[in-house]
Amino acid sequence: MKNSFKDLKLEELVAKREELRKKFFDLRFKMVMGHVENPLEKRTLRRSIARLNCLIGMRDRQAKA
Repeated sequence: MKNSFKDLKLEELVAKREELRKKFFDLRFKMVMGHVENPLEKRTLRRSIARLNCLIGMRDRQAKA
């Protein structure tokens, strides 16, 4: 899953980031309520969002140059 984002277009990256952010928010809410099956999913989602942010930043810098 680490490298699965590299072949996406910028618009797809932004959409995927928003989807993962919503999923992360919902997971955080479920963790507070105490109904989470896999607590390590929070870490993987956070890291995936960070990867997407890096790729989006790289694509923005390439487009400006």
